[in-house]
This record gives sequence, structure tokens and C-alpha cells, in this order.
Amino acid sequence: MPHDTLPDPASKLLPGSYDGLRKLLGEFRRYQEAAFPERPPRFFALELAGETGELANLEKKVWKGRQVAPDDFDDESADVCIALLNYANSRGIDLARAVEEKMRRIDRRRRAEPEDR
Repeated sequence: MPHDTLPDPASKLLPGSYDGLRKLLGEFRRYQEAAFPERPPRFFALELAGETGELANLEKKVWKGRQVAPDDFDDESADVCIALLNYANSRGIDLARAVEEKMRRIDRRRRAEPEDR
């Protein structure tokens, strides 16, 4: 029996619905349209890159043994999430559908090529 047809308890843990993400995207779109001028996708792509870089820089500081306030991780993670949602909306990406499809592909690959634990 091929790996991807074997019963797998982890596969059963995949989200059953991505409707919450779809709703959140809609709420972010409405807010963005009401509160800010229209911006092109590249604006949000650059914002996403910048915010991700700031989050990565915090991890680099920790890796180097420096102290970072836990709230800083919260703040930068929120910035990354907001920028991603705004980017997806600006591009017309159904992020809920895209994430659901990607998770299925990841799960199939994980079952076909299991990692050592």
C-alpha cells in the first residue's frame, strides 16, 4: 500500500475548514478599503518583506545571545500577518483556498517522504 493511502493520525489533524481565514481576509479588505488609500500589491509585498526581516532580526539577536522582549515577537509577528493578509487581498488571492491546497500537498509529501523524528 503506498504511503499516501495509509491511515495516518497526523493527516486527520489537518484543519477541517479554512472559513475563519476567509472571513478574516474579508474583514481586513473592508478595513483597508475604508481606512487607507488604494495601494498596489508591490506596496504590500515590500511591507511584508520588511516586516519579515524585522522578525528574523529578532531571532538573530536571540541566536547571538541578546535579550529580546517577548512582546517584540508578538508585535512583529502581528505585523507579518497583517502585511500578508493585505498582500493577498491586494492580489485577489483566496488565501484560505491556497493554504488549504498547500497543506494537502505538504501532507501528501510528508507521508511519501517521512522525516526522521
